[in-house]
Amino acid sequence: MTTVENLDSLIADQLETALPGTIIGREIIALERTSSTNDAIACVASADGLALKSDGLVLFAEHQTDGRGQRGNRWESAVGKGLWFSILLRPGIQLSDSGRLRIWAIEAISDVIRTRFDLEPAVKLPNDVQLNGRKVSGVLVEMRAQDKAPHLAVMGIGINVNQCPADFPVELQDTAISLAMALGRQVDRQNFALALLRKLDVTYRQKFLDRAVVEEADVGAAERERRAVVA
Repeated sequence: MTTVENLDSLIADQLETALPGTIIGREIIALERTSSTNDAIACVASADGLALKSDGLVLFAEHQTDGRGQRGNRWESAVGKGLWFSILLRPGIQLSDSGRLRIWAIEAISDVIRTRFDLEPAVKLPNDVQLNGRKVSGVLVEMRAQDKAPHLAVMGIGINVNQCPADFPVELQDTAISLAMALGRQVDRQNFALALLRKLDVTYRQKFLDRAVVEEADVGAAERERRAVVA
């Protein structure tokens, strides 16, 4: 297989436009570089007022200088080669139930990989997705307690997309894999990100949000579309 070249940067405005009426992806930020997307999204939310931020803010970064996984392990984030992003959520669950979020996310990631690329990913609990016995994706959930509102969850997701073997550190080359390595071709990251956000949104509504919250989100989306047409 030839070396996989970087694809164009993720474009937040295009992703948002393609996701009308969603909860996850209603607002999307794309950074060139940050220490950790989990830390960056928490800073954005704090600056804007955590109490005012609702479900669904998504923050991507082309590169993380200090990405982290489960138990503080470092996550290698090759520049422009993967999907490194975090989602701000209010799932209405207890702090002790954060495992439900991890399972939801890795199942959604696995399903999109399976249906979009005709690959057979395997879920490795508590937080990994594997291809051919090697790690292709990981999830990190960080819960933040709130006194008078549903607890906040910051969901960090890393997916190896267009790396070649040399993009991984030597110590990971036998245990890590990318979608491009499994497919023998590069992947359009923008389209893959769009498909994944759509899947996450649909399944998040089904598993974590009550009917009143979903209807309120749908009404809000319809009103935003109406204002856009009038403008």
